[in-house]
Amino acid sequence: MAQAGDLDGLIALFETSEVSAVAAPRERAARAWEQMLSREGLTVFVSEVDVTVVATCMLITAPNLLRAGRQHGFLENVVTHPDHRGRGHGRAVVLAALQEAWRQECHHVLLQSGRTDPRVHRFYESCGFRPGLRTAYVAQRRLDLNDL
Repeated sequence: MAQAGDLDGLIALFETSEVSAVAAPRERAARAWEQMLSREGLTVFVSEVDVTVVATCMLITAPNLLRAGRQHGFLENVVTHPDHRGRGHGRAVVLAALQEAWRQECHHVLLQSGRTDPRVHRFYESCGFRPGLRTAYVAQRRLDLNDL
């Protein structure tokens, strides 16, 4: 699991990601990281080579009144450094997150991917995720330049 000192390593890893921009400026990222570390039901998993973070994912769990009261799990921010793909680091963090979700008695873990690369989808399926069981919808906030 990630520690407070992992922020710089995570930022460096996220800068290699093709998915989304990293939180900036650094102070904004530091505030978010502090909130993440203190938030109950949120766990960040990392895989390291020497002292470099090479893969990560975030598990968010939420209480639920349905599903016999078992929690929902949400997997987000799954990233493996391009130079370390195919070496088991991504699988290690995803499986650790799933193990934690099952330990917390989650009914299921939901994962969405906007990636079109079939290798990404094969990876998730090989970790136990099944496509087509749910339909995902996304509502996006319209950004106003005055909000930034």
